[in-house]
Amino acid sequence: MPVALIIELLSQHRGIFFLVLAGLLALAFIALSPRTVSQRRHIRYQKQAARALLRLTQLRDDAARITWLRKMNPYVFEEMLLTAMSRQGLRIQRNAQYSGDGGADGQVWINGQRWLIQAKRYSATINAAHVSAFGLLTETERASGLFVHTGRTGEVSREAFLRYPGLRLISGQQLLRLLAGDRSWMDKLTNQPEQAIPPRVVSPPSFSLSPSARKER
Repeated sequence: MPVALIIELLSQHRGIFFLVLAGLLALAFIALSPRTVSQRRHIRYQKQAARALLRLTQLRDDAARITWLRKMNPYVFEEMLLTAMSRQGLRIQRNAQYSGDGGADGQVWINGQRWLIQAKRYSATINAAHVSAFGLLTETERASGLFVHTGRTGEVSREAFLRYPGLRLISGQQLLRLLAGDRSWMDKLTNQPEQAIPPRVVSPPSFSLSPSARKER
């Protein structure tokens, strides 16, 4: 094509040309721009989680594994759970940013069913108020919930689980099986809780008024 013809076409469609050029430059900038701080942190924690899963198998026994998990960075612990589930062929969804208290720490689909995940790295007895808050979240989201923790489950917390039939507790040996890639950790997910408390209580009980609940904190 003659140079003169190209110049003439550009002069006639100058606005469109510069618009297309600006779009291409914007796409190139996005593609080449460095990752955000949040993205870099997610990638770092996911790499640490992969190393931690390997390290977990090298510890001497289950007691040592639970003790080690209790000292884990809480965000790395979240990533360990999601990575272990993904390696078992389950569809997962990681959060765009870490939720902090009060939100789900990720999602997983098991046999087509959507489960919200709450990961708590306790070193002692779990907080029943956390169970109730997560139970309400699952009801709002119309999903089931996996409450995964490294601590001990007290009686008040067990009562809280019974108030939310959609919740399942993952701890102890079941947690270690999950992290080890043993799919048997899912066997009990379809089972209903041993007892249900009718009628359903939508609002969480005031655990802070209970002496036994205060001990759990």
